[in-house]
Parts: sequence; structure tokens; C-alpha cells
Amino acid sequence: MYQLSSVDKKFPGVHALKSIDFHIKRGEIVGLVGENGAGKSTLMKVIYGAYQPDGGQILIDGKPVHFANPRQAMKRGIGMVFQEQSLIPNLTVMENIFLGYEAQFTRLGVVNWKAMAAAAKKQLAKVKLDIDPATVTSVLSFAQRQLVELAKVLTLEERVEGDLVILLDEPTSVLSGEEVKLLFKLVRELTSRASFIFVSHRMDEVMELSDRIYVMKDGQVMDVVAKADADASAIQHKMVGRHVDREYYREQRQKPYDTSRTLFDMRDVVLPGRPHKLNLALHPGEVLCLVGTEGSGREAILRTIYGMLAPVSGRFEMKGQELRGFNPRRSVAMGVGYVPRERKIEGIVAGMNVYENMTLSQLGRYSRAGVIDVGREKALARDWIRKLSIKAHSEFADCGNLSGGNQQKVVLSKWRSGGSDIMLLDHPTRGLDIGAKEDVYDMIRDMSDDGVGIVLVADTLEEAIGLSHTIVVLKDGEIRQRFECRPGAKPSLYDLLHHMI
Repeated sequence: MYQLSSVDKKFPGVHALKSIDFHIKRGEIVGLVGENGAGKSTLMKVIYGAYQPDGGQILIDGKPVHFANPRQAMKRGIGMVFQEQSLIPNLTVMENIFLGYEAQFTRLGVVNWKAMAAAAKKQLAKVKLDIDPATVTSVLSFAQRQLVELAKVLTLEERVEGDLVILLDEPTSVLSGEEVKLLFKLVRELTSRASFIFVSHRMDEVMELSDRIYVMKDGQVMDVVAKADADASAIQHKMVGRHVDREYYREQRQKPYDTSRTLFDMRDVVLPGRPHKLNLALHPGEVLCLVGTEGSGREAILRTIYGMLAPVSGRFEMKGQELRGFNPRRSVAMGVGYVPRERKIEGIVAGMNVYENMTLSQLGRYSRAGVIDVGREKALARDWIRKLSIKAHSEFADCGNLSGGNQQKVVLSKWRSGGSDIMLLDHPTRGLDIGAKEDVYDMIRDMSDDGVGIVLVADTLEEAIGLSHTIVVLKDGEIRQRFECRPGAKPSLYDLLHHMI
């Protein structure tokens, strides 16, 4: 039996896991549900060895263990099938399955490809996938790659003693109904040799597959529900049962937006890999929130507006001009700013100081004949440090050393100082403490007051409801419902969940 006892995990400003008790028995399928930010991903990473707990114990068969990294966890039979998939597209199936473990097929530096193919065939048979192991992975369908991921994890059987524990992170997010049925059938058959932890936002699937369900909220386990007692409404209530403080989201500052013109207008737009037509518009001063589970299509819409994806068909107008060529440079030139989910990777450049980060997207304004006017850059940075109360010792501070909230302020000021009037905010408060979140909420209201149109992917449903003028609910790439969110007449959490899940 695998067990967590009173496990804690903290990050700067965030208590991600609070005294978690969790166990899974041999051959059991355990569901794990909760809102975005509830702690599911952190818990999975602790189990998998990617994070080390700050308190409590991990036990296998009653004996304490410590995993310094995922490889040590794998040696004890802990494997993970990732939502985003970890396969390398230009390698063959067999190379992916045995990546990092090629030595068993190598002698004097020469790989015995025939032996590797035979061993891969054996692993693929476990997941009932009949393909040539020498196939390049990139040509497989998503469902086939998912099964290759599972076959890769099942190689642990031959390398470890004892039982396997396999983590399934949103494995059905882009699978068809028939593919989901096949995956569930396979998982049930594999319980003779492994236990499974199943993470999904799709409540019906969790209830169908799981023997027990752990419900998480705010880094805590709120309840453990047996399959026989599972009720979707009751579980959803435990997931989202927080009181919504309207003052916290600055709802009293919400003003009507300008309906006389649009900043962008998507008409019958079809995105790559999605069959549904999208109709979506943004107005000056409007906070338009896209709500849905992971893989629902929110991110694809943001990337299309920013020019990173081109529609397959349909008409896309920005400020009255039909767009035919899509790229970020053009979008930025038309006033689009993008605050990405991973601010440390995509939002800032660590190692560059505050003023360099702030002017990075608008260097043309601060250079002449190829020479950058550093004095003007510094003056701009000092102005925005003052406006947004950015906690940095000066404009020379390394952005990588700032707190998450102050990094986010630098990213927002980069676009605001450049005059962006369409702002794409992808989880802008993720990982921020309460004070930093309130600062971001004030900035969103300030931008709305200034006529900036905002497309928001919020961190929680409460945040979406509290901040937005309009909510669009997406599921499987399709717009399922729209809500007008006037102060005092906003939809409830359950209204949104009904269309999301």
C-alpha cells in the first residue's frame, strides 16, 4: 500500500498542501478532483518525486521512503502518464518506451535494435496497441501516443519489485468517447498488476472509473467518497464551497463596457484540431472570461488572438480589419498584449533587469539608428515601479529575483506602457499571495476603466465570476453557454459547473 501521512508542501506565499492524508491499495483506482489551484498537481508531483514534502511522511507497505527525484520514485514502481505527454516526437516508439534505459540493448556501444523492437512489442501488447515499434512517434494519433505513454510506464514491471502505482493526469482531455471507453477498459484490466490515481475535471468519468474519490480544496482533502456514495452535486459543492467576497474582486468598481464597437470579432472561426465554429467578440472595457476545464479550448483561443495559431476557416476581424496573416509581431503592433500562464518561462527574462523587461516588446520606441536610449528606458521603469508599487530596489533589479506578484506587475506594465488595448491574461494570479492578487484585481479594473478589452482565463471559478462582465463556458472546443455578469446578478458556481462538466 502507498500512503501519505500528514504531508505538507509550501512555496513562497502559498501553502499548497496542508497535512494531506492519502492512501491507495493494491489494484485500486482512486480518483482525485478539485478546482484549478486546489493542490492536485502539487500532490501528484510529491507522489511522483518531482517535489519533496516539507513535512509528513511517504510510506510504502508501512515503511518510510524518500524520493529525491522522479527516477528514484520510478525505482519503487511509481509512474506517471502526463497530460501534455512526455514522448519525443522524432524518436521511434521503441526509443521512447526505453528512453534512458537503452543500456540493456547495448553492447560495446552498438544498439541491438531487433532486441529493442521485440521488447517494445511486449510492452505494447500490454496496452493492446498493435503498431510497428519502429514507427516515428509523431505520426501516431493522440490516443495512440497516450497508450505508448502507458506502455512506457508499464516497463517498470520488469525493473522493480512490488506493486506499481500509475498516475493518470487528465488522460481523457482530448480523447473521443470511444477512445475513453477503450482506455477505461484497459485500466480496469491492468489493476491486476497496478494501482491507478486518476485526475480529471470530468466528474462523470471520475465517478465511473474510481473505487474511491479524494476531493481537494485549497490544499486540503475535504472528503474521501466511496464509489457507492458518490454524488456529483455533493462532490462539486465540496470542491467549490468557498464564500465569494464581492469586495475582494473589486466588483463594486465594475462599470458597463462600450458596446458601440468591437476590438476583435471572431465569426464562425474553426481552430486547428477542433470541429466547432466559434463566435466571439470583445468590446472596449469588457472583461471577457473563458471558463472550462484543461483542454476545453481556452488556451487555443488566446493563442489565436495573439497570432500564435491561425484559424482553419472563418472570419477574424481586429479593430475592423480582417486578419489573414497570423503572427505575434502583427498582433503586438495592433495593440495585443499577452500575459502567459508561465510568467517565469514566457513572461519575463530572468537575468535581465526591470527596465529591460519592461521595454522588451517596444524597443523600436526607445532606439534610434539602432542605438537604445537607456535613459528613457530607465525613466519609464521608474514611473511604472511607482504607479504599480513594484517592490524592487530599483529599475536595475534582476526580474528573476522578484516575487511572483512583482514579476506579474512587470509583465503587465510591459504591455500597458506600450499602449496595448487588448490584454490576454492567462491565469494572471496563479501562485500569488492574497495581497498580490488584490493588486492584480485593481489593475484589471484600472485597465477596464481605461477602455482596455481583457480576455481572462481565471485561476478559479470565483475569480471568473467576480471579475468578468461576460463569461463564455467552453467544453471540448465548443462554446456551451454565455453569461452576462452584471453586478448583483452574476451566475453561480454551479451554473458554470453544469455546462463545464
